[in-house]
Amino acid sequence: MTDNASRPSTDLPTAWNPAEHEAELYQRWVDAGYFTAEADSEKPPYTIVLPPPNVTGAMHMGHALDHTLMDALTRRRRMQGYNVLWLPGTDHAGIATQNVVERELANEGLSRHDLGREKFVERVWEWKETYGGKILSQMRRLGDGVDWTRERFTMDQQLSRAVQTIFKKLYDDGLIYRAERIINWCPRCHTALSDIEVEHADVDGELVSIRYGDGENSIVVATTRAETMLGDTAVAVHPDDERYKHLVGTEVELPLTGRRIPIVADEHVDPEFGTGAVKVTPAHDPNDFEIGKRHDLPALTIMDEQAVITAPGPFQGLDRFEARPAVVAALREQGRIVAEKRPYVHAVGHCSRCDTIVEPRLSMQWWVRVAPLAKAAGDAVRDGRTTIHPPELAKRYFDWVDDMHDWCISRQLWWGHRIPVYYGPDGQEICLGPDDELPPGEWEQDPDVLDTWFSSGLWPFSTLGWPEDTADLRTFYPTTVLVTGYDILFFWVARMMMLGTYAMDGKQPFDHVFLHGLIRDATGKKMSKSRGNVIDPLDWLNEFGADATRFTLARGANPGADMAIAREWAAGSRNFCTKLWNASRFALMNGARVADLPEGAELTDADRWILDQLDQLVVQVDERFEQFEFAKLCDALYHFTWDEFCDWYVELAKVQLAEGGQRAETTRVVLGRVLDTLLRLLHPVIPFVTEVLWTSLTGGESLVIAEWPKSAGQQPDQAAARRIADVQRLVTEIRRFRSDQGLKPGQRVAARLSGPGLAELAAHEAAVRSLARLNTPDDGFDATVSVEVNLTGGVVAVELDLSGAVDVAAERKRAEKDLAAARKELEQAEKKLSNPSFLEKAPADVVEKVKARKAAAEADIERITARLEALPTA
Repeated sequence: MTDNASRPSTDLPTAWNPAEHEAELYQRWVDAGYFTAEADSEKPPYTIVLPPPNVTGAMHMGHALDHTLMDALTRRRRMQGYNVLWLPGTDHAGIATQNVVERELANEGLSRHDLGREKFVERVWEWKETYGGKILSQMRRLGDGVDWTRERFTMDQQLSRAVQTIFKKLYDDGLIYRAERIINWCPRCHTALSDIEVEHADVDGELVSIRYGDGENSIVVATTRAETMLGDTAVAVHPDDERYKHLVGTEVELPLTGRRIPIVADEHVDPEFGTGAVKVTPAHDPNDFEIGKRHDLPALTIMDEQAVITAPGPFQGLDRFEARPAVVAALREQGRIVAEKRPYVHAVGHCSRCDTIVEPRLSMQWWVRVAPLAKAAGDAVRDGRTTIHPPELAKRYFDWVDDMHDWCISRQLWWGHRIPVYYGPDGQEICLGPDDELPPGEWEQDPDVLDTWFSSGLWPFSTLGWPEDTADLRTFYPTTVLVTGYDILFFWVARMMMLGTYAMDGKQPFDHVFLHGLIRDATGKKMSKSRGNVIDPLDWLNEFGADATRFTLARGANPGADMAIAREWAAGSRNFCTKLWNASRFALMNGARVADLPEGAELTDADRWILDQLDQLVVQVDERFEQFEFAKLCDALYHFTWDEFCDWYVELAKVQLAEGGQRAETTRVVLGRVLDTLLRLLHPVIPFVTEVLWTSLTGGESLVIAEWPKSAGQQPDQAAARRIADVQRLVTEIRRFRSDQGLKPGQRVAARLSGPGLAELAAHEAAVRSLARLNTPDDGFDATVSVEVNLTGGVVAVELDLSGAVDVAAERKRAEKDLAAARKELEQAEKKLSNPSFLEKAPADVVEKVKARKAAAEADIERITARLEALPTA
C-alpha cells in the first residue's frame, strides 16, 4: 500500500449544527469564485437560467424545490468538469409590483395619478432597490450555487433593449398587431390579465332563467350574470335543435331595453345544456364574441373600466354587483323570470393579485400572432432538439402549442416595458427599435406596457446579451435544461420556446425541459392560505437546516408527479444528516484517511462488500441524475448511507479496528475511501454538511470543485457479498430472537454457535458476537433457549443461557399485553373481511392491506403464545 494519503482533521464538534456553518461556507464559496462561469473556456458548457422569481416575492416551497433540483444538477456537472453557468435574476412582475407601491401611496393619501407616470416609475425603482432583494438572500440560505456576477433583472437596460428589439422584429414581420378582442379585465387593477394571472374559485352565485319575447315566439335563456343582458345582441341555438328551428332568422324583443335582437343558429351551442338557447353578449363574453364574429353581430360595451354600468337607462352608474339584483328585480316585475337557482355554485375567475372578480371585456389591445411561432415551438420538440421529461407530458405540450390562440401582450399599467409604438397627429403609427429615433413632429407613445411574460419569455437569451453577439451567448446558448413545474408548461415554457426559436434562428432555448409536479401537504391536498396548510421553507431552514430541507424536497421529486411533504419528513432528513455526521466523526476519530487501497488479498469480506456496493451506487446515482429521477437517486443514497454503511460496515469496522495491526490500517483506508466517495455523491443535494466532513477528511480545498466519482467498473465479489449477507441474516435473526426473549438491546449474554452454516462464517464469528451482543460460553454454560437460522451454507444453531438475565414476571406482563393487542388487531381485521359490503365497495388494494394485517396478527399471536409457554413458571 502506498502512502499517498490525506491528513484528516479530527476536530469535529460532537453534533452537526447547520446554523454554525451554512452562512460562512456559502460566502466562502462565492468569494472563491466557484460559481462564476467562464465566457471563454475549453470545458463543455452546462447552462441553466433560473426561472426568475417576482422581485416582490419571498421564497415558497415551489421555489425551494426548483432551486434544490437546479443546484443539484449544476453542482454535479461542475464536479464533472463542465463550465457551469447557473444564471440568477428576478422578474419585474408588473401588476404585483405596481400594486405594492400603489398601496404604499394609498397609506400616504396619494394615488399614482397624483405623482404622474414618470415620478411613479421612479418611486417603483426606489422600492425595488430597497425591498426587491428578499428572495435573493433566501436563495443564499438554501445554498444556491448561482453566478452572482451575472445576476439579471427583466427591466435592466440590456434586457429592455432585447425586449424592444424583438417587439420591432415581430411587428415588422406582421406577427404583432393591434385589435379589439375579449380579454380578462381586472376592474381594480384597471388592466388586462393573462390567463395565468386569473385564479378560478367556486362562488355561491345565482342562475336566473329569463324569458325573451312572448307567446309561441318566446325563448328562455339562463345566466349567472343577469346585468350583461343589457348588452345582448342575439340569442343563439344549435342549428339541429328541432325546438327552435322555426325561430331561427326571426327577432325577439330584449326585455328592459326595447331593442329587438335576432335568433341565430350556431354549432357552438350545446342543445343538451339548460334550455338549449344562450344569450349572446359579444362585448362581455369570449365565446359570445366568437359567435358575434361568425354572425356579424354588433358588440355593445355596457360597462366601463371600473365595471360600472354605462348602458343608458335606470341601471346606468350602478356597479355590476349592484346592477345584477336590480336587473333581476326589474325582470321579475315584468314576469320575465322563469326560474331562479340560488345558491348556484360555479367557478369564477379572480385577479391573482387583488382577488377582484375578473370581468370579460372587449378592449383594444396588442396581440402576438402565434401560429407560426407555435409551430416552430412544437417542431423543436417533435424533431428532438428539445426533450421533455417525463416524455408523457410532451402530449400536453403539443395540445397547447398546436391549438394556441393569439396572445394578448398589452397591459394598462405604468410599471413595465412600455410598448415602443408611437402615434402621429394624422393617425400615423411607427414602431421603434432601441437605436431608432422618432421623425420630426408631434408623436405620442402608446401608454400600455408589455405583459410580464413577454419579457420573461426572452430570458434564456436576453440574459446572455442578445441582440448583441456576445461571448456568453455563443458559449451558453442553447441552455442545457429548464427545471420547472408542469403547471406553467403552457404559460411560460411555450412562450420561451416560441420566442427563442424565433429570435435565435431556430435554435431551441433548452436541450431538456424537466417538469416536476406540485407540492402538496402530507394528505395530498394542495397548499393554500385558506386551508392553513402552507409550509414556509424559511421555517424549515431555521429549524432543520438547508441540507435537511433540500434532501426532503429532492427525495420527493419524481418527474411529472406531485409530491407530498410534512414536517416529520424534514425531521427525518435532519436525522439522516446527523447519522452521516456521527458515522463520519467516528471514522475520523479512529484514523480514517484517504489513501490508495491495498491489494485485494488484504481486504476483508466486509471491505470488499462495501466497496462493491459503493461502486454500484456510483453507477446508480449517475443513471438517476441523467434521467432527472431525483427521488430514486436520493433513496439510493439514503439506503446506502444509513443501512449499508452506517448500520453494517461501520459496525463491522469497529471489530476490525479492534484487531489492531495491518487489519486496522486497511480498515481506516477503506473507511476513508467510502466516505470520500459517498460525500462527493451526496454533495449536490446536501452541500453544507458534506463540505465540512469532506474537508475534515481529506484536507482538500472544497467539495464544490472536487472531482465527481467514477465507477471502477470491477466485477463485484459475489462470494464476499454472500458471506456478508449471511452475517447480516444471522445477526438480524439473533437480534429478533433476543427481543422475543425479553433481552434489552445492549444486554450481553453467553451463547454457543454451532452447525454446518457456521463453517463458511468462521472468520466472521467475532463480528457476529459483537453485533449480536453475545459472550463466549464458559465451561459451565447451560443453554436455556435456542433458535436455528438457515444460511446459504447450512443451519446455524444459536443457544443462549438466559439464567437470571430476564425478569420473568415483567416479561410475562409485556408479552400478555402484546398478545392482547394482536388479538384485538385480528378481531378488527376479521370483522372487516366478514363484511360483504366492505369486500364489495372497498378498493382491491385496501382489502389486500386488511388481509395482510390479519395474517400478521395471526403470526404475532402464534409467536407470542409460544414465548409465553416457554417462560418458566413462578
